[in-house]
Amino acid sequence: MNRRNSNDNGPDVFDQNSWKTRTYALGAIGGAVFGLLTAYLYTRQAEETLAEGEKPSVSTGTLLSLVLAMISLIRQISESGKKRK
Repeated sequence: MNRRNSNDNGPDVFDQNSWKTRTYALGAIGGAVFGLLTAYLYTRQAEETLAEGEKPSVSTGTLLSLVLAMISLIRQISESGKKRK
């Protein structure tokens, strides 16, 4: 089914937003893969270094530095979307 009216000569709104949909989908898939990989690496490292039955813990300082690094990465990614001069 055609989404455009036969009298409409303007650009198709669905075509204009398709790059956004692809970007969101790629970001979601990339984030999920990155999250799974880091969780796998974290648990593998914890299993190798901790005694049996011991639970892993992350210090507040480590969490804070990770959050700041993620904010910096997000800022860099969002800056890459700006128009170059």
